[in-house]
Parts: sequence; structure tokens; C-alpha cells
Amino acid sequence: MAKTSYYTAANRAAWDASAAAFEAKDTWAEMMRAVARPGFSELDETMIATLDALDLKDARAVQVGCNNGRELLSLPALGITPALGIDQSEAFLEQARGLAKAAGSDCDFLRADIYDLPEGLGPFDLGLITIGVLNWMPDLAGMLRAVSNLLAPGAPLVIYETHPFLEMFEPEAADPFALDRSYFDRAPMTWSETITYDGSPGEASPEMFWFTHTLGEVVTGCVAAGLAIERLTEHPHSNREVEYDMYEGRAAQMPLCYTLVARKV
Repeated sequence: MAKTSYYTAANRAAWDASAAAFEAKDTWAEMMRAVARPGFSELDETMIATLDALDLKDARAVQVGCNNGRELLSLPALGITPALGIDQSEAFLEQARGLAKAAGSDCDFLRADIYDLPEGLGPFDLGLITIGVLNWMPDLAGMLRAVSNLLAPGAPLVIYETHPFLEMFEPEAADPFALDRSYFDRAPMTWSETITYDGSPGEASPEMFWFTHTLGEVVTGCVAAGLAIERLTEHPHSNREVEYDMYEGRAAQMPLCYTLVARKV
């Protein structure tokens, strides 16, 4: 557990360092305006279709790894109530609170280590995990147990994540289509540069750690956490940084992301 705490503390510092750059972009000012408009949504067609199929009207949702809350605050457009966003970065949660105020939402936001959540949270009718959350988790099984504990019996967990197969490729390599890393490599990848989302250069930041988990480990972790798998759908589109768009639309198309729906037993 000591090593897990080291990784999560390092990643929290790196994310806090990345927040200011995101808020300085023109896209942030536009988001602040957009969130106040009726029907605001940052969700793509895949996530909308996945949530619509679950008939979640009036469900109270918790998002783990909510970042600045933009996805959570998109849920009212689907008739879902954003109840709680949990993230390790206080800097991004301050942005989330600003967006919620602009939206007129009373959604709560909690800065917490997913491996050490306070007592008394939930239960919630929907759990949400989206792109770029699972790979920051040094203990995937422990994280999924914590998420499961937030859910009411029968509540679905929706995961919309990058496909772990994509971690085998490096888009900035001389040959971005050559296999660069083993699918089964468990050593964390490290960076010391702020996260920018749009492919622009970052600034120096504390070291951060990115962990790869196979799709089998995600499914097994859900089952071990008391979640029954209802659907796993792999998709050919990319839902991560723009430099990965080159892997879309190939004649021999690899899976680039997936949606998984599991229900609390």
C-alpha cells in the first residue's frame, strides 16, 4: 500500500500542476459560457448512446476521476442528476466548482484518494469512469472495489476508456505503427511534463506514472468487485489525445477504445 500511496501522491501533484495551463486556454472560457446554456454536453455519441440505453432518468450519478466536472455536468441533458464528482486534484476540482456554479448545479465535488475514501458516500444509482482514469491507478482491483462500494444494488457502472491494445504503440515514434511495448508490460510509464490534452507542448511538472492494464484485468477486476458484466463493446475510434487520431480509419483497424457496462450485484 505504501507504494500505491507514493504513486497516487505523485500523480496528484502532476495533475495539480497541469490545471493552470488548461484554464488559460480559450477553450476554458468557451466552456464556462457553454455550461450555462440549456442542454450543455461534452459527451460524445458513444457515451450518449451507452447511457440512453440504460434508462437512467433521474438517476443520481457519481464520477470517479471527474477532472473538472465537464462530463458530470453534461448528464442533466440526458435526464441524469450529477450528484458527486471525485478526483485527486484539488486544482481541477476548483475548476469543476466554477463550472457547476455557472451551470446552476448543486453537484458536490470531493478531493480524495480513491484508495482511502471517507465513510458514508452514496449509494449512487450510476457510476461513471471515462477516458484517462484507469491508467493512473497502480492497484486496479482495489480501485474497482472502491467504486463498487459507492453503488446501490442494481446500479450500473459505465466505463468508457482507451483500449489497452493502443498502449502497444507510440504515435511519436519514427514508425508509429510498429509495436513499441508489450501488451503485458507492467512497469509504469513515466513523464515529467504537464498534460495539455490538445497535443501542444507541456511545461516541466512533477513525475507522473501511467499504468497499463489488460482488458482481461479490467473485466476480472469488475467481477471480483461484485459487478456483473452486461456489455463490453470495442470501438474503432479514438477518444484520447489528438496524436492518436492517426490510428483511426485503417484498412486493418485495431480497437482504440471500449465501453463496458457492469451492474452492482
